[in-house]
Amino acid sequence: VQLQASGGGLVQAGGSLRLSCAASGLTFSRYRVGWFRQAPGKEREFVAALKALSWSSGSTNYADSVKGRFTISRDNAKNTVYLQMNSLKPEDTAVYYCAATLRLGPQSAYDYWGQGTQVTVSS
Repeated sequence: VQLQASGGGLVQAGGSLRLSCAASGLTFSRYRVGWFRQAPGKEREFVAALKALSWSSGSTNYADSVKGRFTISRDNAKNTVYLQMNSLKPEDTAVYYCAATLRLGPQSAYDYWGQGTQVTVSS
């Protein structure tokens, strides 16, 4: 199993980025997929999650800090999950990770992790 995150970069505050997470070795539609981020000197935190299609029809949930600005989605044909990030703020600067799991539970329940992609938002 391999998750490949991409799409990070440098953007000005107020701008947008779309992160991608492509999977090999598993089918994303069967998994709960999450995005997490870790800023320098901070613990990794939850950003957004998308449930498997068989769980609540693939419902989503978001951290309060990104609600209304970020959108998680999935393209089943491409076996890829996206994180559309709009109205970016400097405090969104972090390494972003995608992860997948068949289990319920917090961050520790995620079994498969991508390598991370850097997002830097300048003020």
